[in-house]
Amino acid sequence: MNNSPQLTAKGFSRAFWVSNTVELFERMAYYAVFIVLTIYLSTILGFNDLEASMISGLFSGGLYLLPIFTGAYADKIGFRKSMLTAFSLLTIGYLGLGILPTLLESTGLVSYGETTTFSGIQESSNRWIIVPILLTIVVGGSFIKSVISASVAKETTEANRARGYSIFYMMVNIGAFTGKTVIDPLRGVIGEEAYIYINYFAAAMTFIALIAVYLLYKSAHTAGQGKSMKEIAQGFVRVLSNWRLLTLILIITGFWMVQHQLYATMPKYVIRMAGEAARPGWIANVNPFVVVCCVGFITRLMAKRTAITSMSVGMFLIPFSALLMATGNMLGNEVITGMSNITMMMIAGIIVQGLAECFISPRYLEYFSLQAPKGEEGLYLGFSHLHSFLSSIFGFGLAGYLLTKYCPDPTLFETHEAWEAASVNAHYIWFYFAAIGVVAAIALVIFGRITRYLDKKKEIQA
Repeated sequence: MNNSPQLTAKGFSRAFWVSNTVELFERMAYYAVFIVLTIYLSTILGFNDLEASMISGLFSGGLYLLPIFTGAYADKIGFRKSMLTAFSLLTIGYLGLGILPTLLESTGLVSYGETTTFSGIQESSNRWIIVPILLTIVVGGSFIKSVISASVAKETTEANRARGYSIFYMMVNIGAFTGKTVIDPLRGVIGEEAYIYINYFAAAMTFIALIAVYLLYKSAHTAGQGKSMKEIAQGFVRVLSNWRLLTLILIITGFWMVQHQLYATMPKYVIRMAGEAARPGWIANVNPFVVVCCVGFITRLMAKRTAITSMSVGMFLIPFSALLMATGNMLGNEVITGMSNITMMMIAGIIVQGLAECFISPRYLEYFSLQAPKGEEGLYLGFSHLHSFLSSIFGFGLAGYLLTKYCPDPTLFETHEAWEAASVNAHYIWFYFAAIGVVAAIALVIFGRITRYLDKKKEIQA
């Protein structure tokens, strides 16, 4: 029996390309739903800004916390079984999000006419059915988070790993771009019910991925499968005792707290400040468009630089992006170039943010993968996503507080003038995130110098 991996284009195995392709479908599903999740929670289910932000933050956070455990379990049961489990759960979960409003409507709590109307849903406990549905998506998505990035590690060598993660990250962002493109045209056709029907689109994408894994995925790399729970526990101890990885996770959390504002703050911010005609889905799509166009070039540009050096460049770009986003409201909401200043400067900030992501994310995953022993790729790459758990919890929580304080819901005010007075300093939101980005960038520089010093000292002693 031939156990060598089946190589395809550019020396990568078929398992590599199948993994990256289904990642594209999963990202299409996730971002189609996530870009409007806070709006779905508020508009369809009647949660307020803080509740919607906290639910979304816990949802996103869970997706990045559970990979620590599901990644270790995926090493044990194998990546094929893990992906089949994941895409089955995701399909069920997204279908649940689409069906839930119909279930509520059948109870008389919510009805739909030309616009969405509510009948006591804000006081009803039935809307909390959303929790087990989101949990189903979280468990399924947590497998994907660890398994696909770990599959890239398994199916590449140290020589082509940076290129492999560049391709992986490009596929992620093609999926993100495509998924976020769907919502605005759908909203233009069927109005607010688009926030419901987008979930059926997501379910279709994950079902296609499920079929693709079942028919096409097979890997020759099986190290770690069948390990005992004791061996899994020993792996946890090793990764938790790696102070470099833990410190790097905490630092990179600063970047992701700012990046997550594309979903936590931006959709409500632009609709409230630039008007209902604003297209948050299209605006958010600037980020994956920039990444798809630039990540390969930037990875090649920084190929001879260390991962820490590449990440440091990106970290100093991120606070600048937040300041650009703040500038729109400072200039006033006049329309100059066919779009309002709010929209124009938001796009400018997101462009810079996308460039920062190109410098940071592929090299961050490469850094973690090189620390992973054979058979523990799922554990280590699952652990690498802990930064997004922290940034989701703190970033979404902070976003809910800042929106309430500086850019509140207009429907809470009796007059438009009263709302304008309350939101005159809405741009202050971005100052908070710029400050977080500066602190994180400086911390990464210090981290790089300390680790270089310790490595040189170790070499001398050896």
